[in-house]
Amino acid sequence: MKEEIVIIGGGLAGCEAAYQIANMGVKVKLYEMKPERYSPAHTSKNLAEIVCSNSFKSNLHTNACGLLKEELRILNSLLIKIADETAVPAGQALAVDREKFSREVTQKIQENPLIEIYNKEITSLEEISKDRIVIIATGPLTSDKLAEEISRLTGQEKLHFYDAAAPIITKESIDFNIAFYGDRYSQEKKKEESIEEWKNRQREEEKSYINLPMNKEEYEIFYEELVNAEIVELHQFEKREIFEGCMPIEVMAKRGIDTLRYGPLKPVGFDDPQTAKRPYAIVQLRQDDAQASIYNLVGFQTNLKFGEQKRVFSLIPGLKNADFIKYGVMHRNTYINSSELLDNTYNLKSNSNIFFAGQITGVEGYVESISSGLVAGVNAVKMLKGEERIIFNEKTMIGALSKYISTPNEKFQPMNANFGILPELDEKIKDKKLKYSLLADRAIENLIKI
Repeated sequence: MKEEIVIIGGGLAGCEAAYQIANMGVKVKLYEMKPERYSPAHTSKNLAEIVCSNSFKSNLHTNACGLLKEELRILNSLLIKIADETAVPAGQALAVDREKFSREVTQKIQENPLIEIYNKEITSLEEISKDRIVIIATGPLTSDKLAEEISRLTGQEKLHFYDAAAPIITKESIDFNIAFYGDRYSQEKKKEESIEEWKNRQREEEKSYINLPMNKEEYEIFYEELVNAEIVELHQFEKREIFEGCMPIEVMAKRGIDTLRYGPLKPVGFDDPQTAKRPYAIVQLRQDDAQASIYNLVGFQTNLKFGEQKRVFSLIPGLKNADFIKYGVMHRNTYINSSELLDNTYNLKSNSNIFFAGQITGVEGYVESISSGLVAGVNAVKMLKGEERIIFNEKTMIGALSKYISTPNEKFQPMNANFGILPELDEKIKDKKLKYSLLADRAIENLIKI
């Protein structure tokens, strides 16, 4: 095994991994295809280019991303340090001067004597991964040729394209005076089952679907707000690739007032326990984690602006006080099925010489990408030196993300940092702010120093 580690991709995750590896005394070869070739969304020749918003989200201790940033500060993250140094006024959030941030990261990486930068597109992994540990951190816009190579490496016919995703909310924020558990056609099934079979099925249904009935007036108010809500404008290259196999719920609604009632909101097969009648429409929520603490809105893939999602979807009966831990999105985002392929150090199970990092693993967001780069970089060195790898406690946000992407999940989709993926506290706390504060305190207490 050569005493060097190769990183493919000079984005947030790749740069953080490179810094951590060099900081542990190991040589790095960092391959970045810019400026030889640019993705459709990139324009700067610098490393760690920020393409979308310049916000790294909240700095608050009671915010999941704020907690993750604090963990990364404690763990000596280079990119979070530079983000703090290049911050611009943004209230309680951490926002950066994007040009200065990328320039500072590039300078720090370039001046490190243990890091060599090669401006070259990698299209084949066979030669570059021979007798070397490699970290693939090519991001959500991985080039087509490399995506094909990764498909071959992982044994998957094609990579996932995060073209559409529905919002995710916490179970505890749902009003169960309105909501009820149940599968479609539960009443009909009950007639054909024994009491024991019915009880077993009910237990299963409690783990999967929650239903929110709507009457005619509620539906029509929701419909009018939905079709008139503000949407996010997509990049031209995204428009070409997204709309072939999916449809945003607001686009579907504009086809006619009853379209949703014959589609994802069809009430067929349900009786509302409150009225013992079939609802006018019904929204289903599907369990999204093993603990049944977070649920997604079935069929609600959307391109609405985040603020509009909260405003419009909170009109659904039972979601008035919904806590949205992830909003629906629609954009190109190439990622592997990490829940089957990676362990909780971001190491490929089928080839221990390969690690992945960044959004290609299914972590969603700037800070989350940085955290994956740190974990992959540190553990790549541990593997090279024959030492025991570091597995971060699942009670920390960095550990919970590592666990999320490596836990088998048939409905696996990219995920931001959120308190819903942390294990519950020993005691139930109703006050959300206090609960998040206690979860954050516990996370810091359980953080492994490296």
